[in-house]
Amino acid sequence: MFHVSCFMTILGIDPGTATTGFGVVKKTKKGNPRVVDFGCITTKPGLSDGERLRKLNNELNKLIKKHQPKVLAVENIYFFKNLKTAMPVSQAKGVILLTAAKKKIPVYEFTPLQVKMAITGYGKAEKKQVQKMISVLLNLKETLKQDDAADALGIALCYIFKTESKLG
Repeated sequence: MFHVSCFMTILGIDPGTATTGFGVVKKTKKGNPRVVDFGCITTKPGLSDGERLRKLNNELNKLIKKHQPKVLAVENIYFFKNLKTAMPVSQAKGVILLTAAKKKIPVYEFTPLQVKMAITGYGKAEKKQVQKMISVLLNLKETLKQDDAADALGIALCYIFKTESKLG
């Protein structure tokens, strides 16, 4: 039996320049996803755009070195409600893609709709519902408090569920 994602570490990323959420999930031998690490990379508002992106790159490199992910899963946003946030999030995503490419880590992109469908089975699920399901799926004691970290864990789980469904 062929398993692409067995014993695999996935780094999920919810991009942003002020706050980038990350979630490291490992798929165990039994196929159950397990949280290894999660949190947020934050940058100070007073920093220049370049300095914020440099910090994001440095922190991502540290995470990659520490956890050795085989795959990076990142949120792909096609539509921005706020044009003011579109450019910074796009710049952060560019840094994320470049960092992964330099480390030769394959990147998979998922829209918020795909993540919601994978986690709850409903593409219009509310954020609280998605976070509750992430906590249940990862056997966490309580619902995550950091939205960006929760989103990143959801993105990593989406990768696992999507690859499982393709394996049949």
